[in-house]
Amino acid sequence: MSAVDIVELDLSDDAVARAVHRIGLRSYAVEAELIGSTAIPALRETVHGMRARPLRWLGAHVDGVLAGFVAWARVDGVLDIDRLCVDPDRFRRGVGRRLVAAVLALGGPAAVATGAANAPAIALYEGLGFRLARVFEPEPGLPVAEFTRPGTT
Repeated sequence: MSAVDIVELDLSDDAVARAVHRIGLRSYAVEAELIGSTAIPALRETVHGMRARPLRWLGAHVDGVLAGFVAWARVDGVLDIDRLCVDPDRFRRGVGRRLVAAVLALGGPAAVATGAANAPAIALYEGLGFRLARVFEPEPGLPVAEFTRPGTT
């Protein structure tokens, strides 16, 4: 794999915001197929809506091109990973793992959620020390698995 550069993303830059939005839509379309539901809220999110979220964003660049991103916020001391998206052309190359590891390096407990039938994402999170906390349906027909990871000292 080529070198992966992890950098903070500035979504006030129109080109960056459009690239993040495009990757998110492509990635969530694959997840929708995996879980058998298009009820994923991010599939209906606009660039404006995405920018309005109170999140921090990191991007992974491969050969100078954005290959994926992670967005999170620290909520009550917990690193709440809101979304992790990798361009489908870059799946299974360690991009997602590198992005989540960069957030976890900030220290403290962490939480993340994914479609309950999204086996690749679940394997990634469990491989990084997350454990299943609960399964719930935020929208009818959309079972979501929430994972937590204790903080490291």
